[in-house]
Amino acid sequence: METVLSGIRSTGNLHIGNYLGALRNFVRMQHDYRCFFFIADLHSLTTHPHPDDFHGNVRRILAQYLAAGIDPEASTLYVQSDVPEITELYLLLNMIAYTGELERTTTFKDKIRLQPGNINAGLLTYPVLMAADILIHRSHKVPVGKDQEQHLELTRVFARRFNNLYQCEVFPEPVAFNFGEELIKVPGLDGSGKMGKSEGNGIYLVEDPKSIRKKVMSAVTDSGPVPGQPMSEPISNLFTILSLVAAPETVRFFEEQYAAGTIRYGDLKKQLSEDIIGFLTPIRERYLSIESDSDYLRKVAALGKDKARESARATLDLVRSAVGFKSF
Repeated sequence: METVLSGIRSTGNLHIGNYLGALRNFVRMQHDYRCFFFIADLHSLTTHPHPDDFHGNVRRILAQYLAAGIDPEASTLYVQSDVPEITELYLLLNMIAYTGELERTTTFKDKIRLQPGNINAGLLTYPVLMAADILIHRSHKVPVGKDQEQHLELTRVFARRFNNLYQCEVFPEPVAFNFGEELIKVPGLDGSGKMGKSEGNGIYLVEDPKSIRKKVMSAVTDSGPVPGQPMSEPISNLFTILSLVAAPETVRFFEEQYAAGTIRYGDLKKQLSEDIIGFLTPIRERYLSIESDSDYLRKVAALGKDKARESARATLDLVRSAVGFKSF
């Protein structure tokens, strides 16, 4: 059975784009693949999260994964820092990663531009830690967005380089995975780009209805339809989100109004707000129940840790043998 791995940083909440773009597909496929889902708390350290918030962020993401439908019995759901084998592999891969190739990554260039006062070594070697996350389970497939494709290609480079250097076949070369269908890019509410936490343009998976209505009603629009002109990006974005959460007849109704030039953007936003709320309410209710159950979360984390470490130890045994480590 092929292994699929995916993770998310523990720096906040999952947003609706995370769910529509990937999570609901994970729920569908977790019984058909050997799936690993993890909370990347080590990655989040590059931004120096406050210790008082650190564990709470991990807890929230864990509860949201479960509320979204991830089954900890069918798949492996774990916290990255619970698996020390990852950090050992990270160290070993750093020995075959070259400074020049890491400095050329687009994400590193973007980060040093955006946070010139915090250019730490973790930012430079971020792709190596990501490679360790993937290779520790000898993963075959990794669902990644466009912004992570370069990191996945580096993972393939490191896997190939390790195998060639040590004359072994420890690591498969993982490939991007799109669930066998066209990837969904969920736009943000600011009129351009994709929905994301860092952009501040998203609606979170467990956000309360009042906040959702406020965000949607303040979404960017334009001055109205112009005959003969294509739909502007901000309005197209609202229709894209509507198509993902509303009934087809609702989408058709507003498309017809737009085409006729009679659409009222306020009405469109009100409808979109209620459809998003209806879509997210079951997930939010499950989350509130799960997040308050400390015993259940503890059991899930412990189960995931044990399953992840069993897989990771098997890989690391092969890696240490290939490198030449031997016990006295």
